[in-house]
Amino acid sequence: MGTVESMYLVRLARDRSDAGRKAFADALSDLFVADGGGLGQSERALMYEILHRVVRDIERAMRAEVSRQLALQPDVPRDLARALANDEIEVAYPILTLSTVLLDEDLIDVARGRTIEHQLAIAGRPDVSEAVSEALVGLGGESVITTLLRNPNARIAGATLEYLVEESKRVNAFQEPILRRADLPKSLAERMVFWVSAALRQYILDNFDIGEGAVDDALEATAFDVIRSAPARQRRSSELAAALGEDGVLSPDLLVSALREGEMRLFVALFERMTGLGERLVMDLVREPGAEGLAIACKASGIGKAYFVAIFALIRRLRPGSERQIRHELRDIMNLYDRMEADSAREIAQRWRRNIGYLAAIRDLKVG
Repeated sequence: MGTVESMYLVRLARDRSDAGRKAFADALSDLFVADGGGLGQSERALMYEILHRVVRDIERAMRAEVSRQLALQPDVPRDLARALANDEIEVAYPILTLSTVLLDEDLIDVARGRTIEHQLAIAGRPDVSEAVSEALVGLGGESVITTLLRNPNARIAGATLEYLVEESKRVNAFQEPILRRADLPKSLAERMVFWVSAALRQYILDNFDIGEGAVDDALEATAFDVIRSAPARQRRSSELAAALGEDGVLSPDLLVSALREGEMRLFVALFERMTGLGERLVMDLVREPGAEGLAIACKASGIGKAYFVAIFALIRRLRPGSERQIRHELRDIMNLYDRMEADSAREIAQRWRRNIGYLAAIRDLKVG
């Protein structure tokens, strides 16, 4: 990247017109996605220096675009990532949820110094350490703690989890996500079930003419059934997705939220509703290593590029692979998404709805 190109990027960043904003976003995309892999270390360092110099002076929408473009870049300077993470939530969200550059101390500082929305973003990260979890719990926000508990990739120390189990006596919202956690010791699960049963017992005795012995026998049997079946219980995802569809509130945001909360079955049910594809096919799309089918389904259904990237990143992190490998795959799949014609994608999706054998259809896709 030469001096002329550097000055051009600075000029675009300070151009507040609609055309200037679009040109700046396009330039960033070209630099970090299309050409980023071919730039030398010194050239990338220069790009980051330019961005750090102008990011405080440009309007929020453009800062948010910078954050989205840099969220998956592993070589972003830490001070630039910190500046974006401490910005307004619209700017901070991509960096807080996806960047691997930020250290635990950075995340904890943001959680303590910024808004509850920043805390929620941190609680939903694909990887949350015990130290960050402890800090979030210490801040005490019910919605943040609930998000953290629903995140299967959040590591929570035994002492912190035991504290939350005790807190769930008074905060009902904690009870269900705690019982769903794979790392919940059986002893804590038993303790929770029995005090929930005790509260239910008192309610029944106060409101119904039923003998204490009959109530105790029934609740004891139910409590042990819950303990035995807890790992196997699943949310009625299809019914929930159907209800959301009837209410007209299905959106790509719900897809991303379901994945961030570790609710893969809910994601599948929502994606099935939004795309019209069958459950078995959606599961195949999720498991497919290359994600070509997922890209086609998103393009065909009008799920935008930013949402597709977030969905891909969250699903991809469930499988082994280095950050470099994930970056390479992301670059390839974004190129496919960009080159793909929406009409071609819809044609493929229509074939899938009639025939579950989709791999041949992918090979036939014309991407120009």
